[in-house]
Amino acid sequence: MNSLSETNTPKKSNNYFLFSMMLIAANLRLPITIMPPLLRSIEKDLNIPSSMAGLLTSIPLIAFAIFSPIIVKIAKRKGNELTIFLFFILLLAGSYLRVIPAVWALFLGTALVGIGIDSGNVLVPAIIKDHMPSQIPLGTALYTLSMLLIGAIGTAFSGYLITRISLGSTLAILSVMGIIAFIFWIPNVKNNQKDSDEKEEEIPNYQSVWHQSLGWLITLYFGFQSLIYYSLLTWLPRVLTDHGVTTIFSSNLLTVLQIAGLPLSFIVPMLAPKRVGMGLLSFCVALGYFVAPLAFLVNTTSGVYLMIWAIIAGVAQGIAFNTAIFFFTNKTTNPYQTAEVSGMAQSAGYLLAAFGPVVFGIFRESSYIMIVIAVFAALLTITGIIIYRAHLIKE
Repeated sequence: MNSLSETNTPKKSNNYFLFSMMLIAANLRLPITIMPPLLRSIEKDLNIPSSMAGLLTSIPLIAFAIFSPIIVKIAKRKGNELTIFLFFILLLAGSYLRVIPAVWALFLGTALVGIGIDSGNVLVPAIIKDHMPSQIPLGTALYTLSMLLIGAIGTAFSGYLITRISLGSTLAILSVMGIIAFIFWIPNVKNNQKDSDEKEEEIPNYQSVWHQSLGWLITLYFGFQSLIYYSLLTWLPRVLTDHGVTTIFSSNLLTVLQIAGLPLSFIVPMLAPKRVGMGLLSFCVALGYFVAPLAFLVNTTSGVYLMIWAIIAGVAQGIAFNTAIFFFTNKTTNPYQTAEVSGMAQSAGYLLAAFGPVVFGIFRESSYIMIVIAVFAALLTITGIIIYRAHLIKE
């Protein structure tokens, strides 16, 4: 049995681990981001009302909220690597269940996809800290880069494929990435670490993050940034369509918004530890998430105008998400605490975020959605500043 000190040293074949981890990360947004361009086809093919559209984004978020603490407990017994392997089976089952042209299959499959994704959401940050304790910024940057890049490319491919092939074929093709990740993750199961009686004695005593105000602030931050992102992803095309923007151009803007945040996977870990850097990042979040939604209310079809604000919003999205991951690893003192705060944030945080795509859909005036998003952006910025100035979560 390896001691705790041994499990905190870099494991063998870190290059392979990084590659397989990036493939897992590539599937943590892709099954969700491919859905907005498909909504019209789904409504038409399955004869469901547009009022149900927001559910296809909210169901995975609700699954994240319910299963995040459960996954943390399972991982303590089974090991992080094996837990991801097992839950990815659910992701694959759900992905291909959605290919069946039936309402029940679409929604059940989406729920299974959400449960499968959540294992990676919760455990990958802790696995990075375990495998690469001296290279956490690199591992975190590649993790978020893969997640955002493939999610953005998936949105573009989804919009392209649905104009040429059927809904079922589109979903089947875009789900192949999950199969690839599953296969390449298998060798990591050999390095699986699970708690035994001997190892449990070596786990340090630490105060539960659920009982600490800083843990709840990090959860709020994660929840706010998720709520804003998924609400924009779901409802921005409708806002733009109301202004006369074409569906294809709206989908392209979503892709631009997601890609614009990619460089932040490397920039945030460098700037966030510095006071001046965090100040600059907070300003950019406010500009992109508070000002940009209001800017989208301007009744225009100008491609240049909309593209500029999509990029600004995308930069804010990249900063907010990567800052949340930064807080997971830099406001905790050991991998166990990192996993717990990650599970907490992705439980209560995603429960908060799930309300956005559904509740915002009740507004008859799409402009109200952008105004409410701006309000949450202000709360997000304030919460981030408070967290940064706080001390580490107590052991």
